[in-house]
Amino acid sequence: MKVRKANGIAIIAPHGWLMGGDETDDLENTIRGLLEQGNRCLVVDLAGVSHMNSTALGVLVGCHASYTNRKGFLRLCTVESRLQNTLVITRLSIVFDVYASEREAVESFAGCDCPE
Repeated sequence: MKVRKANGIAIIAPHGWLMGGDETDDLENTIRGLLEQGNRCLVVDLAGVSHMNSTALGVLVGCHASYTNRKGFLRLCTVESRLQNTLVITRLSIVFDVYASEREAVESFAGCDCPE
């Protein structure tokens, strides 16, 4: 999975269906790798994700907890309406900071310590 960086903020954009297979493992490995490299500010752009199951949601929750425990931030953006509804139904909308666009998510880090 490709990782872009802007001012210490890592941005990843998974695509397709996150249904607990290799694509979900790739997402988790990418996020955990960034965290181990010292990244503390991450945006996960979900514009290209059309379906997500509980396994993928669990990966995002676990990674969010790991970032939070290390004084970091994981934010979601461009969440399709079906996925947004899932976040609301599962009450994960109160866990994640969700932004309408990647730009808004990146701008939300203003004032945060995002080491390069």
